[in-house]
Amino acid sequence: MIILLRFAGLGLALVVALLFAVFVGDQGPWYFAWAVGTVMIILVAAAGAVLFDAQDGRDTSQEEF
Repeated sequence: MIILLRFAGLGLALVVALLFAVFVGDQGPWYFAWAVGTVMIILVAAAGAVLFDAQDGRDTSQEEF
């Protein structure tokens, strides 16, 4: 049952992607680059926040000089 739901979800994602490609036409590459760039900016910001939180949360009593 879970495999059927997974295939249905992937099929739905394929249909949405195809409809998106048909509607945007020649401007598709620009929208694709915009979407990928936006996702990458969000991921880099989240990774930076995680690293900052890890640095801020470590024990400062045993710092190396």
